[in-house]
Amino acid sequence: MTTRTCLAVILAAGEGKRMKSSLPKVMHPIGNLPIVGHVIRAAQAGGCDRMAVVVGPGHEATEKLVTRIAGDAEVFVQAERRGTAHAVLAARAALEKPADDVLVLFGDTPFVTADSIAAMRSGLADGAAIVVGGMRPADPHGYGRLLLEGDQLKAIREHRDASEAERTIGFCNGGIMAFAGSTMLRILEEIGDGNDQGEFYLTDAVEIADAMGLTVRATELPEAELLGINDRVQLAGAEARFQEAMRRQAML
Repeated sequence: MTTRTCLAVILAAGEGKRMKSSLPKVMHPIGNLPIVGHVIRAAQAGGCDRMAVVVGPGHEATEKLVTRIAGDAEVFVQAERRGTAHAVLAARAALEKPADDVLVLFGDTPFVTADSIAAMRSGLADGAAIVVGGMRPADPHGYGRLLLEGDQLKAIREHRDASEAERTIGFCNGGIMAFAGSTMLRILEEIGDGNDQGEFYLTDAVEIADAMGLTVRATELPEAELLGINDRVQLAGAEARFQEAMRRQAML
């Protein structure tokens, strides 16, 4: 893997209104480091040699943090929120530079690890155009389902659109995705906004790549690494989890 170049695109533009704070969601701390800082460190540990962080308008605090802990990272502003694919394309200037692997990570998932990033990249090294990080939650309600035919991932079906049979599938979308740099822009440019929200969804990339005859894979990752933080209850739980892990490490 050390011979493959890698760009991490970290989506960190959310306002986090449920945090009941003027501070952007990803800037709330866990273990005295903002949430997005944990994601950046995981990307660095996972061998991502370039980084692009997409922030919201007026998020100067996030920009300063990125510069402090990843000085060579590029920061892009998503001026309007029109979906996850739209957010990724806000970093088009970074995507246009050559990279073997492109990881799309979310700035509110602080527990993703270098090992999981390596697992995603391994699928790309084996020839996949897209690798989706999947999980098997105890309660899959609300999650998009991963629809497989053999090893080929055919689609990600959102819960609200899934049939009764599809809702019995326990393998769910964990959010993070990895793309082969050589075909990523071609796939993203095919994503449209013809849905009830009028947004550009990154998950549509799976069906587009499959229709192009490209290889699309799903890799199972630990559910605990993929859980995002959306409110202060989840933030408190994440802090407790972090402190417990640090105490255990110290005692060992």
